[in-house]
Amino acid sequence: MSTHRPYHHGDLRQTLLDTSVEMIAEHGLARLSLRDLARRAGVSHAAPRHHFRDKAGLFTALATEGYRLLADALAGDLGLIEMGARYVGFALEHPCHFEVMHQPDRCHPDDPDLFAAKARSWDALRAGLPAELDSGEAERAALAAWSIAHGFATLRLAGNLPTPAQDRDPAEAFREIAGLLNVHPD
Repeated sequence: MSTHRPYHHGDLRQTLLDTSVEMIAEHGLARLSLRDLARRAGVSHAAPRHHFRDKAGLFTALATEGYRLLADALAGDLGLIEMGARYVGFALEHPCHFEVMHQPDRCHPDDPDLFAAKARSWDALRAGLPAELDSGEAERAALAAWSIAHGFATLRLAGNLPTPAQDRDPAEAFREIAGLLNVHPD
């Protein structure tokens, strides 16, 4: 059943983003259309195009918002394991953003806001690395940490973890697994 709430005032762009997240959660990325989004938000069919130009523009805005939320989630003085646990938490709390963020073919890759948001989240991840690593080691360690957290989050979202891990607190399960892999301690 739809939670149709017609738009009346305020930030229409954010309303369209929030409504698109609801629609993606209900029907998936492929079934989202700008016309259905407008109808659900209670605005003219041209309103989404005014804010996003096209469907790829909407997905670009969602990915940008997702990378900003991720950078916020990773902020603070965290070690790699805790940062990975926060990454997993972000993915589970914002699964629609997470999905759009990792489908760059659906976005405008040259969008400066998207580029800046991606860079900010990457910088947040790198901030968790031990200071003694040289730049090459840091790049490899950041990629390894991201790969572990992303893989775990993706498996969890898809329901593909073994039952004991799927049923546990995801952040705690991730911390335990990452600790087994001899990741730099917090």
